[in-house]
Amino acid sequence: MTTLETVLDGLMSRYKDRVPDVGAIISAMIAEGIIGKASDIENDHIAFRTLGVEHLGIQSLEKIFLHYGYTKRDYYNFPEKKLDAYWYAPPSEQYPRIFISELRVKDLSASAQEIIRSYTSEVKRDPVEGLDLDNGAAVDTFLHSALWRTPALKDYQALAAESEYAAWVIYNRYYLNHFTVSVHNLKPGYNTIADFNAFLERKGFRLNDAGGKIKTSPDNGLLQSSTVARMIPATFAGDEMSEIAGSYVEFAERRVLPQFAHLPAQEIKRAHRREGFEANNADKIFESTYSAQTGKQ
Repeated sequence: MTTLETVLDGLMSRYKDRVPDVGAIISAMIAEGIIGKASDIENDHIAFRTLGVEHLGIQSLEKIFLHYGYTKRDYYNFPEKKLDAYWYAPPSEQYPRIFISELRVKDLSASAQEIIRSYTSEVKRDPVEGLDLDNGAAVDTFLHSALWRTPALKDYQALAAESEYAAWVIYNRYYLNHFTVSVHNLKPGYNTIADFNAFLERKGFRLNDAGGKIKTSPDNGLLQSSTVARMIPATFAGDEMSEIAGSYVEFAERRVLPQFAHLPAQEIKRAHRREGFEANNADKIFESTYSAQTGKQ
């Protein structure tokens, strides 16, 4: 197993432990005969959320994946949510793309900035600089370790009132935000977002309907959907308990590019499909952890 595979396996195993929908969706796909085993799923991409403060943010976290051969690609801006993001192409096709977003902390109110910095100021230098990136177990441990003290519930709630993204990160840190099932490689009847969404809803999974259940790029090449994050019990400072949004599962259909439409289905590779991401789609996918979605019954 390569170092990158050790890191990715660590992320996925803990993510499955924390997000019941992952195992439930995989089990439903196996029971339906869509796949034979979990490893039959192609993981389109995984995503991380970060805070744009000194020593942290995209510039820090990306060093891990650049070290493993990922290539930094397009920039995305989310004005309303005050986010920047980049995606990273993997060193080879068996690995997922990576999407890293960052909150523009300096664009928040003074009080929200003060709350965030009261935690992040505990980080005195870029934590990735001190990591042995060739030690997969060490990187895995780092990605699942707290960088600052456990937040107070009142701070979480104050942040959530202004930026639900900020609140999610202050509690969850670098925990994997989501992984993504590539539906276009599944068997007919399930290999479009429309068909796969219908399957999910038949099985009782609730979908994020912000901007519609199917988020479609203007070129119609990238279609995405996602479950709504389930509420999970969280322990805050002083052992205060509250339910907060956990992580979720995303689904992506990357259509074949027009210039490759003539190719037989068995010859279609990743390079023949719509690449990259779409800011408008991603903007609505972010809301899978927002109360406007999690609060619906």
